[in-house]
Amino acid sequence: MPIPRRRALANLAGLGALAAFGPALAQGAAYPSKQINLVVSYPAGGDTDALARLYAEKLAARFNQPVVVENRPGASGTIGNAYVAKAAPDGYTLLFTPNTISIATLVIKAGPSGPAYDAVNDFTPIIQAGSQSLFLVVNTATGVTSVKELVEAAKAGKIRSYASPGSGSPMHILGETFNKAAGVQIAQVPYRGSAPAIVDLVGGHIPFMYTTLGPVAQHIASGKLAAIGVADAKRSPLMPNVPTLAEAGYPDVLVGAWQGLMGPKGLPQNVVRTLNTAMNDIIKMPDVIPRMTTMALVPVGGEPAVLGRANAEDHKRYSKLIQEFGIRAE
Repeated sequence: MPIPRRRALANLAGLGALAAFGPALAQGAAYPSKQINLVVSYPAGGDTDALARLYAEKLAARFNQPVVVENRPGASGTIGNAYVAKAAPDGYTLLFTPNTISIATLVIKAGPSGPAYDAVNDFTPIIQAGSQSLFLVVNTATGVTSVKELVEAAKAGKIRSYASPGSGSPMHILGETFNKAAGVQIAQVPYRGSAPAIVDLVGGHIPFMYTTLGPVAQHIASGKLAAIGVADAKRSPLMPNVPTLAEAGYPDVLVGAWQGLMGPKGLPQNVVRTLNTAMNDIIKMPDVIPRMTTMALVPVGGEPAVLGRANAEDHKRYSKLIQEFGIRAE
């Protein structure tokens, strides 16, 4: 065989080998090379949606690719969660979620229309963006100024109900946990989200609720509402004058919230690293920190394992509480 022909055949063989490895090399080197869809399993306008849009804006600028928030609400978040769990693990369909992902499958009855995913094993953790404290907030017209006074009013029959953003939410779990610890029977009034609950709370139609700080901050500032307790191990840096429920005598009443970024199971490690690095930088940006503070989110960040542990621990702990109290989503 003439030498030029041999060389040509060798070159073709080399090109064939490169073609075989080409897709893998391209994926590892080029991510992201197209639009990323960031799924939020709740309607537009809430804390999770607002945070997702903030991070999407920053990720798009960093990656020079569109990052589009896609709202897929319904069934306590399980519709959007299931959509991401079944998506291709290529980094182009992601989930931005509160810790209700750890709870939703526990409070929805199994069946043909029930959750079609495992909250712990069917997702790849990327980063815990931040944590949110849950506060006990009262209408100041009740005259209640402390957790002690609230318990006394409940035992005297003066306070009979509390609002939550929905059955099976972390706020509902907190309410039932507090009831047991304080020896009271305060009935939950579930709403379809925080916004309508807050309207009724400010209007005096319900005496108090369990909530994150962001949606009620303006009403606390105006004096219509007052935060009298926080369900964390230590006081919130956002409201350091509000005592913990442990300080009020209920050390075991600890229920919090968090927001995190996840992908489908099997997300490649190079994609996880790229997203984790970007998000760790974003949550430290001088223009992002105050916007997170407005939504009462304390930055967490760190390695993906931080989110993985938080999700697994919440799932395990809340499964026991949900079973004990017989909590079910509507």
